[in-house]
Amino acid sequence: MEWIPRLPLAQWIESLLDVLTDALAGLTRAISAVMQTGIRSFVNGLGGMPWWLLLLILVGLAFVLADRKVAIGSAIGLFFIWNIGLWDPMVSTLVLVLLATFIAIVFGIPLGIIGGLSDRFYIVIKPILDFMQTMPAFVYLIPAIPFFGLGSVSAIMSTVIFSIPPVIRLTSLGIRQIDHELIEASDSFGSTTMQKLLKVQLPLSLPTVMAGINQTIMLALSMVVIAAMIGAGGLGGEVWRAIQRLRPGDGFEAGIAVVIMAIILDRITQRIAARDRK
Repeated sequence: MEWIPRLPLAQWIESLLDVLTDALAGLTRAISAVMQTGIRSFVNGLGGMPWWLLLLILVGLAFVLADRKVAIGSAIGLFFIWNIGLWDPMVSTLVLVLLATFIAIVFGIPLGIIGGLSDRFYIVIKPILDFMQTMPAFVYLIPAIPFFGLGSVSAIMSTVIFSIPPVIRLTSLGIRQIDHELIEASDSFGSTTMQKLLKVQLPLSLPTVMAGINQTIMLALSMVVIAAMIGAGGLGGEVWRAIQRLRPGDGFEAGIAVVIMAIILDRITQRIAARDRK
């Protein structure tokens, strides 16, 4: 098959990235500067607090958002992270994960709502979501660097792209799974599209939406660790440093801290979703 010419796909992609980088350089630099300042302020603010005070605040949030068992488990897990000397990296990772998740939710839920209400939009966005979910996570690091440079901003942007598909897909799925009889009943009472969305569709689909948010948080946490390769820092930075220095013990310590964070965030979102089902 040597007579078939090879498509210069790599060159096309690089040319496209060069064009986009040149066209959006000013905008991306401004976004990067603003986000970097915000990230640094959050990390310094939380990191400047006494560890025990921040631990109590996080445990209190776990108690309010979930229940007593999750709060107790969170207290044990967070104290363990402090005890092994990974408190500051954990704070940095937590800030990056929460910020990336927030951005993914802000953009993902409206797109999911449109996808749930419009068949045409859903047909268009479904293959894009499939592509985003199957693309290897490391690939997202490549285009982030020319746009935002090395550091936490590129890590957050690549994390948002990697973690946003579940919240879009499950928000759309939740709206589409609502019983048509309920929709017809709301229409018979003269509900507007917005009233129907806010009072019927979103409340009934909230458990499915929360499942999407849960998956987005888990993917964001995994991607933030991978993004340590481009200077994200945090627990991922500790893992990357342990790999470079061939220190398996340090790497497992940081990995266990990541697992603890994942379990805490997962249990909190699961309890919120379970509460919404009642």
